[in-house]
Amino acid sequence: MAFFSDLFSSARPFRGRVDAINALEEHYAALSDAQLLGASTKLRQDVQAGKSVDDVLTDAFALVREAAKRTLKQRHFDVQLIGGMVLAQGKIAEMATGEGKTLAATAPAYAHALTGKGVHVITVNDYLARRDAVWMAQIYRFLGISTACITHDAAYLYDPSWHVPEGDEALIDTERDATGSFRVQQEYLRPVSRKEAYAADIVYGTNHEFGFDYLRDNLSYSTAQQVQRGHYFAIIDEVDSILIDEARTPLIISAPDVQSAEYYKLFARLVPTLVKDEDYMVDEKVRSVSILENPESKK
Repeated sequence: MAFFSDLFSSARPFRGRVDAINALEEHYAALSDAQLLGASTKLRQDVQAGKSVDDVLTDAFALVREAAKRTLKQRHFDVQLIGGMVLAQGKIAEMATGEGKTLAATAPAYAHALTGKGVHVITVNDYLARRDAVWMAQIYRFLGISTACITHDAAYLYDPSWHVPEGDEALIDTERDATGSFRVQQEYLRPVSRKEAYAADIVYGTNHEFGFDYLRDNLSYSTAQQVQRGHYFAIIDEVDSILIDEARTPLIISAPDVQSAEYYKLFARLVPTLVKDEDYMVDEKVRSVSILENPESKK
């Protein structure tokens, strides 16, 4: 039970920090866009200079809330901040349908991305990985954080200037605001290599793609061929599905064995020339064949 108590946490201990975040709202609302980016850059520098994520969590969450208000026109509610703080500690947060899990995950993802070590946001399918990357990356980019997504057959980097006709950006932004919760705006996803995608601060993808890329990296002959850069922090959507239901299906990967294939071709040519009871012996009882020593080889 102690293990489960570490995973699940009451919202009560987070109430004080929520009040502190709310107290900062007016301060950050008064800053310009450039000043908010500067504050985010300062937080990143502080964390990479030695401060812990917990040390800057209050300011990080307040910054994300203000960025969400300016980009998505959505404001994190207190319950979403509490859920985000639980996730930031590596615990499980159970939220009811409609409480905004996707938005709640942005604050802990941003806070841990400040370390520069990379954050994985794990979803249940490719569609959600692409949708959430395009939708939530507006917040991250506003604060100077890069975003990518990994799918079965491609990798993308969020890039607002990609494939958007000049003068149409405002129109596409308006459409995204209206359809962001269910439609993928492909115009903002620039195809890149998987290695480039994993170099982003925050990477969206499915557990299968992250898992298979990890297995393929372990089959690589050199670090230059590997695409993942390490494993620091992950947020899992639908954690019960991925860590219980999906975990029942093992990830199995194989690579062609060229050397063995050549031997099979050689054996196929030799077998017709062998003589039973002289070159080999058949044991019908155990259904096996044993190769006999060549008497000539003993002379």
